[in-house]
Amino acid sequence: MRLRPAMLSTTLAALLLTTPALAAQEPAPQGQEAHGGCRGGKGGKMFHKLARMEHRLDRAVERGRLTQAQADQFKAEARQLRQEFETQRTTSGGQLTEEQKQQFRQRKQALREKVKAALKASNPQDV
Repeated sequence: MRLRPAMLSTTLAALLLTTPALAAQEPAPQGQEAHGGCRGGKGGKMFHKLARMEHRLDRAVERGRLTQAQADQFKAEARQLRQEFETQRTTSGGQLTEEQKQQFRQRKQALREKVKAALKASNPQDV
């Protein structure tokens, strides 16, 4: 009767000890490295927003609402904006002034408006 709990606790202990070793052996996925990796914090959040925007642009191309050239141009602008933001932040020691933040927000909003205008021009019945 006491054999079952002892065996269960031994198995559980073995799993807990081997799990980190097994997890460390897996190589990092190549897709994340191409985009700069998936980071936590605000940097990771912005990465996911950029990835979502790229995915929405790809869907718009599939549905015929945008040309591939338009989508590539918008993606390039978004990546450039993101890169400029990162560069500015690293050169200023990790903190941006409120004026710099506001400038990046305005540029991001302008990019969003350009994408919306392009999508609306190709599909005018959506209101």
